[in-house]
Amino acid sequence: MSSIRATNEYAPPTNDADEPHEVDTDPVFRRCQATLAYAREREYVGWDYADGLSSAYIKRLPFESKLLNLVVQESIKRAPINLRPYFRVETKRNYKGAALFAMANLDVYALSGEQRYAREARELVEWLREADNDWCDGFCGGGHRHPLQDLSSDGASTPGEVSGIVSTSYAVQALLQAADVLEAPEYADLARTATEFVFEELAYTDRETGACIAYTAANGSSNDGSPPYTLNANALGARLLLELAAYFDEPQWREAGEKILDYVAAKQTATGGWMYTDPPTASHLSMDNFHNGFIVESLLRHRELTDSKRYETTLERALSFYRSELFEEDGAPNWDESSAYPRDVHAAAQGIITFTEAGDLEFARRIVEWTTDALYAGDGQFYYQQRRFYTKRFTLMRWCQAWMAYALSTYMRARYGPL
Repeated sequence: MSSIRATNEYAPPTNDADEPHEVDTDPVFRRCQATLAYAREREYVGWDYADGLSSAYIKRLPFESKLLNLVVQESIKRAPINLRPYFRVETKRNYKGAALFAMANLDVYALSGEQRYAREARELVEWLREADNDWCDGFCGGGHRHPLQDLSSDGASTPGEVSGIVSTSYAVQALLQAADVLEAPEYADLARTATEFVFEELAYTDRETGACIAYTAANGSSNDGSPPYTLNANALGARLLLELAAYFDEPQWREAGEKILDYVAAKQTATGGWMYTDPPTASHLSMDNFHNGFIVESLLRHRELTDSKRYETTLERALSFYRSELFEEDGAPNWDESSAYPRDVHAAAQGIITFTEAGDLEFARRIVEWTTDALYAGDGQFYYQQRRFYTKRFTLMRWCQAWMAYALSTYMRARYGPL
């Protein structure tokens, strides 16, 4: 059985945690600790992106209106100030955010040896285990935990409990990492069952160019093997299968994951990036920053787990596009291939992760410094977005804090390794 990451990288520290270590003096490490402290003090609970339908006023209405849902959801999401307090939007612990916080705590534990980070990680992983959707086949991560009104939907809003591949993928990563670091094999055993979710609930479907899966269980239940498909979600689904294949030495899962990556690779554009959906007309998004980062990171992870150059040409073109079109030389993230703004904290965080995993620590550090200068409020708090003429100076727990905590811990782990 092989670890999700190198075994010696995540072995629990054995030396005295009070001994001085170079990592302790790095301001990025202290910022990572402060980011976790900010979230820990709030029990990892906060507002989230597109959570407007959790408004107490909307919940009280005796009817549901798509138009009203869209007005409230999009107004709150797009406003230059945080309207959530005025609409009494409920604060919650986000499922994917909890997985990111768990991995960040595990990273900091490996770097510092401080038991409080191990305890926090265990509490978060236990919460992930208890909050998964037991109505699905296999382990499946909980959804956004607030309802969403799809712009293209002609019916009711989507419940927040619907499980999707994105949240499940990050939860599986957290479970496998926790299994190694906390010496708790039951977490890996639970993660293993996520393959049932992928194959059964997400309608794993063979295609001419590989295979593809639905974004959520709700999509999968009505899937007939036809588009549209979300490309970055497919890449993350492939990564999930590859992680489990490597951990449990199950070659059939590697084959299934590579078939999904074959499909994603076939959809790469001539410029090297990926549109959000196949077909592209199914979404208003084009080649936006962090969704492309998900795909690049998944391809990098395939190379690391398999020691294969199967996607080397695809990856080279993707990294070139990602660096040249979606980031500025000073580390500022562009929104997509044609728009610089908004410069989003999630895009910055994903850039730190992706370039770290690619081995370009110098550029990853440049993104860290840009984000600190542009979006860091101090005391562990990160703001949401920099617009062209103003900054959205409020914090979303998953979107800002969880992603930046995990990005900073990923960078620090690569830079210093464990004690």
